[in-house]
Amino acid sequence: MKAAKVGALGKVAAWGLCLFIGGLSKGAGFEAETLTPPSLATPVVVFGADARATIETFAIERRLDPAALRRRYAGTGIVHCGASHGSGQLTVADDVITTAAHVFYDHNGALRADSAHCRFVVETGGQEISTAIELKSLITGSTHPYDEDAVHDWAVAKLARPVREAEPYPLAPETRESAQTPVLYVARGAIDWQAGQKASMQDCRMRDDLKNGAEGTREFSFDCAAGIGGSGSGLLDRDGGGLLAVFVGFRSVAPDKPLPFSAEHYNFAVTVEGAFRRAVELQSALEATAAK
Repeated sequence: MKAAKVGALGKVAAWGLCLFIGGLSKGAGFEAETLTPPSLATPVVVFGADARATIETFAIERRLDPAALRRRYAGTGIVHCGASHGSGQLTVADDVITTAAHVFYDHNGALRADSAHCRFVVETGGQEISTAIELKSLITGSTHPYDEDAVHDWAVAKLARPVREAEPYPLAPETRESAQTPVLYVARGAIDWQAGQKASMQDCRMRDDLKNGAEGTREFSFDCAAGIGGSGSGLLDRDGGGLLAVFVGFRSVAPDKPLPFSAEHYNFAVTVEGAFRRAVELQSALEATAAK
């Protein structure tokens, strides 16, 4: 499905802080303008009760050590680019991040900002660490993510310096995910959650294989709750070890209401496969070569 002029229900697009296209939200639907506070109608696509949890709550419910969990998932951060933000994560190397393409490119296919105004921010040891993103290194599935199928909405970029203070996520084993694959969704940036600053965690499942991209990526629906500002957050494998996919957007007839998961109410992600996976491997290999 293209995020173009007509949405899933054939309705005319409505534009604003959040991009809604006949129930489809993509791109601006998951960019939070930093100077604009969230309204009471901020869409949060949930399926029944909101199952998101802070790292502390997630750990306590599973009898895990919160401090150890914070260290393990410190690689999830916020991508600030110009006046907008999404999410992303250190992947394979400590100077490589993965996210969604629309975090960097606007409706016209223009970069949102230059490298001086695009930064990746993680929180570790109780402090925020901000690092510039080298936009000249950017590899994406599309430079016009608003005009193309969501399956191309992925991005890989190098950082100006390694973030030694956080552990990057490895890639999940190269197997074909299928419907009902259990995942751990680790997100930052959702403006309705802890003022967009703190991480949320939840267990859920990948659901339907919606579309295959020519470059080998796939679009999957999934049933974790997600909100505006979280684009690019990672879906990790069952034990939370390896990155499987990145969150891109939602499609819903009523994104601000808790409804059962269905073909008219779901979030969707793009798998780290094919060209996306090769881009991560290329960028991380550059880091290894430079270190020699």
